[in-house]
Amino acid sequence: MKILQLLLISLSGLLLLNGCHKAEELNISKGLIQVSRPITSDTLKGAVKGTLLSGKTYYFSSDITINDGDTLQMQSGVRLIAIGDGKTYQTSPEIIVHGTFISLGTRDAPNYITVGNYTDLHNQAATGSYTNIFNGYWGGLVCSPAAGGTGGDVIIKWTHLEFAGGPSGPNNDAAIYAQGDPRYLIYFGNIKKNLVVEDSWIFGSKDDAIRVVGGKISIMRNTFELCGQAGGEFFNMKSGTVGDIAFNMMIGAATNAIKASDSGSSGVQCNVNMYNNTIINCGFRQTKAGRGGSINYEKAARGLVYNNLILNCRFGIRLVSDADLQNLAYNNQLYYANSQAIVTQFLAGDGKAAFQPNDIRSTTPQQNNPTFYGYDLNQFNYSANPGPLTAAAEPAYLNVVGNSNFRLQPSSPAVGKGKTDFKPLSLVTATGALAASVDLPGKDLGAYQTDGTGNQH
Repeated sequence: MKILQLLLISLSGLLLLNGCHKAEELNISKGLIQVSRPITSDTLKGAVKGTLLSGKTYYFSSDITINDGDTLQMQSGVRLIAIGDGKTYQTSPEIIVHGTFISLGTRDAPNYITVGNYTDLHNQAATGSYTNIFNGYWGGLVCSPAAGGTGGDVIIKWTHLEFAGGPSGPNNDAAIYAQGDPRYLIYFGNIKKNLVVEDSWIFGSKDDAIRVVGGKISIMRNTFELCGQAGGEFFNMKSGTVGDIAFNMMIGAATNAIKASDSGSSGVQCNVNMYNNTIINCGFRQTKAGRGGSINYEKAARGLVYNNLILNCRFGIRLVSDADLQNLAYNNQLYYANSQAIVTQFLAGDGKAAFQPNDIRSTTPQQNNPTFYGYDLNQFNYSANPGPLTAAAEPAYLNVVGNSNFRLQPSSPAVGKGKTDFKPLSLVTATGALAASVDLPGKDLGAYQTDGTGNQH
């Protein structure tokens, strides 16, 4: 009996030890991204891979390249500073991404990919001085496979990206940039890979902020602000781009906030859902007549467009006759204008869009104000000139988010008017900490929901 008791005690101890060990392994492995090749030098140059360490500041003054099969990852609280002047391609360094680029900032410790004179440039925007804000100090991220390569994903969360647009040069792919063209904050072209941009801030690009030429996208809960000097969109996509753009705060684009076109020859139709975005003061710096304002579909692009706030934009939704109108559905927008000049331009003259049964709109100036808690849509009246305006003529305070509060008051006509009986495309294939966090359509119009969900800026 004593021997049997001893055996039972020993067996119980082994089982307990084994059980604790298994639990410990599970806790350790859950949700971790391994740190590979920590980068300790504060200066980056040439081919780079590894991990930029939390809380550190890094600099680059010439092009850096992530080669095919390699990964550059930013932990939270990292500042990556471009040293450039925007005068030539040699003095406007870029990040060439043939592999995978990951920036995992957090709400409490966001990342920055910006320039050394960050504070001065933001002060210029706040005071209405555009002397240097669209200078294009660096070349942005150029993300596409190398010859013979497969390329990789670009995953960006809780990150500030700013002030790109330096001129391209002979080292750039002529299929992406003609020599001397301003470069974008992000160029992404890989139909088989993923572009995820979440909870981030996109500010001060000289031309398009983000251009996608093929890829699976999820663009969620970002703030796009003051991009494009005399032209350019916040988000411009071409053939092969599929996915969702939702709950973004978008204020002060030169042309459209969002543009979809199936131009190109990828063999995969451009198909993007755009829902629950707040779009304000867009389109006024575009110098071409009849262009720019809010949301634009053309050249066989398709998608769903619901629940957007389109406020004081030069034009409302523009659906060009060559868009895939048979597979394009839209409704439940709120159009607001503080002047008669904008009321008469809700529908672009060369477009096929029409007001839908569940749209809410101003039929007279300042009707159906969405009533934000902390932003005055009537602080500048566009009646004298509904565009085009030069950057110097457009008051910067219209664009700078600053301490504004774009949440809806309970009495807002936008509350409870959202369409919720459709699903996001949700096509991003990245998993774990790199996965897309796709929000379902909101019951309120715009990026900010009265229950606290949606945009978190």
